[in-house]
Amino acid sequence: MAIGEICNREVVIAERGMDVPEAARLMRQYHVGTLVVVEQAAGQRRPVGIVTDRDIAIEIVAAGVSPTGLAVGDIMAGELVTVRESEGIFETVRYMRSRGVRRVPVVDNGGWLVGIVTLDDLLELLAEELSEMAGLISRGRQREVATRK
Repeated sequence: MAIGEICNREVVIAERGMDVPEAARLMRQYHVGTLVVVEQAAGQRRPVGIVTDRDIAIEIVAAGVSPTGLAVGDIMAGELVTVRESEGIFETVRYMRSRGVRRVPVVDNGGWLVGIVTLDDLLELLAEELSEMAGLISRGRQREVATRK
């Protein structure tokens, strides 16, 4: 299964110039911990960075820095890690682990934003799959009992 099939296509975005307090309000409004920073061109969005609630908490609040005058572009992660929508789920998990990230924007072949996938999304999918497998074990036992009376 391709990661593009399970990624969340409703991505909360910001532009580099958005001020940090506004970014925090946007996270609160949409109940998300991540904003994908984009540049818009020709009606499409190209991801250029990512800002998390942790970035705001650790880099600004905990450091005692005033958020006034700070823009999202000032605090976004330096190197953006993305994955193509055609990548497999397990390849995406391996890639995320190797890069040490919990959230990855998903892009099409042109590099345009199509969604985001998070560790939480992947854990939820895995839990569903494991539940289905557990049900298969139980169903197999029931079938055997019914056919071997």
